[in-house]
Amino acid sequence: MMQIQKFLAELTKLFQKCRTSGSVYITMKQYYGQTKPKPKAAKGERVSVSDQSEHKCLFRATNGKKKLSTVISSKDVTKFQMAYANVMKLNMDGLKKRDKRSAKSKSKTTKAT
Repeated sequence: MMQIQKFLAELTKLFQKCRTSGSVYITMKQYYGQTKPKPKAAKGERVSVSDQSEHKCLFRATNGKKKLSTVISSKDVTKFQMAYANVMKLNMDGLKKRDKRSAKSKSKTTKAT
């Protein structure tokens, strides 16, 4: 797992590689600290998730070839969100603008049917 600053630097490089063509996929999920999956419980048994004193978030990014991941603790969430928002603002300038006319005409035709 990477440090937050190193992860954001690598994420910026990943966005730069995919600027002309390609996509970057980003996922977030709660992280329980386990590296291997737990075996399935027998029928009728319940599997409980251990209560941790600190909640963590697993943050992943990939372009299909290169994979990045980091774990963010609850105390670092606001710092990470601010830095991540800046990275996203700087690298999301290549998006195509939506044609509003065609979207309105499509919605009118679907309402008529």
